[in-house]
Amino acid sequence: MKPHAKRMAILVGGGPAPGINSVIGAATIRAILSGYEVIGIRDGFKWIMNGNIDYTTPLSIERVSRIHFRGGSYIGIARDNPTKNPRHLENTVTSLLRLNVDKLVTIGGDDTAYSAYRVQQVAEGRIQVVHVPKTIDNDLDLPHGICTFGFQTARHLGVDIVKNIMVDAKTTSRWYFVITMGRKAGHLALGIGKSAGATLTLIPEEFGDGKIKLKHIVDILVGAIIKRLSYGRSDGVAMLAEGLVERLSEEDLHALVDVERDEHDNIRIAEVNFGEILKYHVQARLKEFGIKTTIISKNIGYELRCADPIPFDMEYCRDLGFLAAKFLHDGGSGALVSIQDGRFVPMYFKDILDPKTKRMKIRMVDTEAEAYYIANRYMIRLRQDDFEDAHELAKYAATAGISLKEFREQFYYLVEKTPEAIADSNGVALQDATTKQENLDKKVRKSKA
Repeated sequence: MKPHAKRMAILVGGGPAPGINSVIGAATIRAILSGYEVIGIRDGFKWIMNGNIDYTTPLSIERVSRIHFRGGSYIGIARDNPTKNPRHLENTVTSLLRLNVDKLVTIGGDDTAYSAYRVQQVAEGRIQVVHVPKTIDNDLDLPHGICTFGFQTARHLGVDIVKNIMVDAKTTSRWYFVITMGRKAGHLALGIGKSAGATLTLIPEEFGDGKIKLKHIVDILVGAIIKRLSYGRSDGVAMLAEGLVERLSEEDLHALVDVERDEHDNIRIAEVNFGEILKYHVQARLKEFGIKTTIISKNIGYELRCADPIPFDMEYCRDLGFLAAKFLHDGGSGALVSIQDGRFVPMYFKDILDPKTKRMKIRMVDTEAEAYYIANRYMIRLRQDDFEDAHELAKYAATAGISLKEFREQFYYLVEKTPEAIADSNGVALQDATTKQENLDKKVRKSKA
C-alpha cells in the first residue's frame, strides 16, 4: 500500500438496522470510483479506541457490490464509546492516522454521531468526518417527512409478526403484550400498532413530559381488558414502546430491577423484562375483580434489526452512502447526511448536537397529529353510552360472576384513576362520563323511591 494513498474508512456503531450494508456498499463504490482506497473498521470504535489497528477489512467493488441485499453489518458493529475517556479519543484519531485514513464515514445513531463529532474536533482538520443516521426507532430529528434508515423495514416486518399474533390471540382467547424497540420515542410501536390494527398502543409521548407511574399503565391495560370483555371479546393485543421503562418514576424503576447501563449511559432496556412485569401486575389487578385472563408477553426488536432491508431502505441507504462519500470527496466535513425534497442536505454537527446532552434532538411522535387515531382506537376510550347501557354492563357482570352493582363500582374505579386528559371518541373526558352515570343512578334511585 502506498504510504500517502488517499484512504477512506467506514465504521458502524450502536445497534444493527436494516440497510447498513447498503450504505457501506454505495459509499465504497463511490469512493473507489473517485480514486480512494477504502477500508472497513471492524466492530465500531472497539479496537481503534484502544490503539489496535489490526481489525480492519479492505473493501473493494467486487466485495461490496451485492451486500446491499442482506441485513446485518459486513464490518461488524459495537457500542464502545471513545468519548468517555480523553485517552480513548486520542487513540481513535491516532489509530486512523496510522492507517493513513484522512476521511471517515460513521454509521449510527445519536451516540455515534457525537463520537464522530468529537473525533473531528480532536483530529483538527487531519481527518474529514461524515455521519449517516441509523436507527429503527426513527427518533432522530431529520428533515420533515424523512425517516431514519431501517425504520421502514422494521415496521414492515413488525406488522407481519403482530398480524400473526393477533390471529393467535383471537384463536386462543388470550391477550398479548407486545414490547417493541423505541428507547426515546414511540414511532415503531405506533407504526406497527396502527398498521396492524392492534387493540391498543401505548407510547411515552401520550403521558406528557413527566415521569410515568407503573400503576397508571397497569390501570389502562386493565381497563382495556375489561372494556373488551364487555363486548364479548376475551382477546386482544397491546403494543407498548420499550421507552415507557425509561419514563417510569424512580421508585417504580428501582423496585423492578437492578438497572444496568451501556457505554453511553443508556438503560439496558432489554435486561428489564417489561412485558412480564406488566403481565404480573395486570393479572394481580384483574384478580381483585375476580377476572382471570391469560396474558402472554412478547418482545420484538432483535428479529427486526438484522433483517434484509425492503426495497425502500435498500434504495434510501444506497443514496445515503453515495452522498456521504461524495460529501467527503467534495471537501466537506463535520456533518450528518440527509435528504430533503429529493436533494442532499448536510446537517452540521455544531448545529444539531447539544454539547450538554451529547445528543441530537429527539423527534417524538406528534400526539396532536395522532389524536384522532388515539381517541378512536384505544379500547380504554369509553363512549357515554357504555355507562348508560345497563344491558352491556350486566352481560359482562354475568360473565365475571359478580353483581351489576359490584361491576359498576369496580369499573368506575378504573375510570376515575384514568386522567382527564384521556378523552373518549366524542372528546368528552372520562371523568365527565362517570359523573353522568352517577347522575343517572340518582335518577334511577329516585324513581324507585
